Amino acid sequence: MNLGTSRAGRLDDQPDSLHIIGDWTLAYYPDLKEQIDAFKTQTENGNGLNRSVDLSAIETLDTAGAALLIDLLGVQRMTAILQGSSDIPPARRALLDTMVRAMATPLTPEVCRMSQPLVFLAQTGERVKGFWRQQRLLLGFIGLILSTLVTTLLRPRRWRMTALVAQIHQTGLNAIGIVALLTFLVGAVVAFLGATVLQSFGATIYTVNLVAFSFLREFGVLLATILLAGRTTSAFTAQIGSMKANEEIDAIRAFGLNPVELLVLPRVLAILVTLPILTFVGMLSGILGGALVCLLVLDITALQFFTILQNVAPHHFIVGLSKAPLFAFFIAAIGCLEGFKVSGSAQSVGEHTTSSVVQSIFMVILLDAIAALFFMEMGW
Repeated sequence: MNLGTSRAGRLDDQPDSLHIIGDWTLAYYPDLKEQIDAFKTQTENGNGLNRSVDLSAIETLDTAGAALLIDLLGVQRMTAILQGSSDIPPARRALLDTMVRAMATPLTPEVCRMSQPLVFLAQTGERVKGFWRQQRLLLGFIGLILSTLVTTLLRPRRWRMTALVAQIHQTGLNAIGIVALLTFLVGAVVAFLGATVLQSFGATIYTVNLVAFSFLREFGVLLATILLAGRTTSAFTAQIGSMKANEEIDAIRAFGLNPVELLVLPRVLAILVTLPILTFVGMLSGILGGALVCLLVLDITALQFFTILQNVAPHHFIVGLSKAPLFAFFIAAIGCLEGFKVSGSAQSVGEHTTSSVVQSIFMVILLDAIAALFFMEMGW
């Protein structure tokens, strides 16, 4: 089979040998490729040639031609030719040897395997970076809420009282029962635990102070906020997220309305109104739960209980109640922000709903810890 021009590389197929002739370079690559494909088609196995191969007639060879030769003969046959032939010029032998080794073991990127401590540090860094990015986004969203609130307050015609009242009903009145029940039970548990510890010191009477301080300062607002974060913040995210997925928010913008003013402000203001009320309910229910335990288990009469309760300083109640608006604003902002971050799928709604609850509870506990340190340093 003789193909090609006088100088272009070609295959001279003889009965007992295969002569490779001419220039095997990139300039003649398409023609050489056609010859090799045709030769393989005519032979039963192009890589298992049973005849001798003569490379002495090659005039010029580059990497493209060397790759074609190895594709024609195969890696093993070319290796055997290089080892058995002594008339191949050193430069050409080095080129063919390099190409054989490269094609025998294709270059693959090495997998960088990090040690477990480094993997843990890398993952921790990614989480910290994501947390910082989330806090920056939340800070910007809070600024947007405050600016919209100031603009709206100066224009009474734009107040949405119907939406505000509806949100107060949903977030406040419907949650009173669960908040009262949970804080009542927790108050009973705190009284039991306090009595168990104080009984060994003969000071069970101080169980009253323990229940009063814990619910007036911490448990009343904390339990109400956590319940509201799981019950209401998730609802905010799901509602706004569903509207985002259904492109209703885009329709609101198309009508020239502000989604923050229409959807966020009523929810934020509703929680600002309802959480202090729920906190007060939680304080009363927790103290009543502790009073019931003192009355039935510790032989502390109701008169003794409420007499000791009167001696508790009022500022503990004010400290606990003052944290409610701050917690309310943050959990409402987080819930609405996660709703706006929803993409277009139901899975995204579920993921951001879960994220809003986790972030809200984390933020509440963090703020409560900071507030506890602040009030302790201030002597309040």
